Amino acid sequence: MTRYARQSVLPEIGSAGQAKLARAHVLVVGAGGLGVPVLQYLAGAGIGQVTLIDGDTVEAHNLHRQPLYRMDQVGQSKALAAASALAALNPEVSVTPVCDMLDPANAPALIGAADLVLDCADTFAASLTLSDICHALGKPLITASALARTGYVAGCSGGAPSLRAIFPDLPERGATCATAGVMGPVVGVVGALQAQMALSVLLDLTPSPLGQLVSLDTVNWRMGGFRFDTAPEPDAPLRFIARSQIRAGDMLIDLRTEVAPFSPAARHIPPEGIAALTPPDTARVVLVCATGLRAHNAGQNLQSRWPGDIALLALT
Repeated sequence: MTRYARQSVLPEIGSAGQAKLARAHVLVVGAGGLGVPVLQYLAGAGIGQVTLIDGDTVEAHNLHRQPLYRMDQVGQSKALAAASALAALNPEVSVTPVCDMLDPANAPALIGAADLVLDCADTFAASLTLSDICHALGKPLITASALARTGYVAGCSGGAPSLRAIFPDLPERGATCATAGVMGPVVGVVGALQAQMALSVLLDLTPSPLGQLVSLDTVNWRMGGFRFDTAPEPDAPLRFIARSQIRAGDMLIDLRTEVAPFSPAARHIPPEGIAALTPPDTARVVLVCATGLRAHNAGQNLQSRWPGDIALLALT
């Protein structure tokens, strides 16, 4: 037990707390800028079982903010490369890599098997899918985001409100690390905060980080945050589906003006054209975009004046 001596000496952890961590099973979604510090600190702390899902490969432009990987691993699966690195870091931790993207089809089983979920993904669709399923199953979700020189981390569900309760309205446009950039230490700090929240939940430390948001601003050198324990859930949230969950008879609307429709059965309508759409009452409308943001906002527009079934699909 000398490996964990410096944390188990804490009176709120001790040998009983260390045993809790050894029995824990966490799901980490994403092995990028946030996932790397999360994985390193959870493995270092002695989490017994980690399931890691990520369908991307290591790229050279990742390395400034993902120091778990090396130049000779460029082109390799991130999930496999991370699992190999964690095995060397702590062979007592069992890491199961899943070389796939999380979607609404594979998420329920992965979440159901875990004690706690960490959202280290980088799309609205993945984060909202995780939030919806974790909230329904009562599983705690530690979600985070980082961009440029700012970020936040929040403890959701598991008895606390969901991510949708914190952000009931999404922005019209969303920047990404590819378009707006990000500094490596920012994602490192936010990911470390995610890991700390996860350990606190697994150890039942008080006060609980569930229901707490912490923000980081390295532009003005400030940290902030707030409790959201009483934030109300949205009345009729729009749900995401996987491509495999499209049904015969669905009305498919591809909102991506920069590419051809993803299916011969899909209609190509830009987001501003949704205001003129009047679907038949018998059809389910499936709104499609890249990250889920345009689909979500177009869906809210349609939902405000049409009572039918609406689903969202993100095709990254």
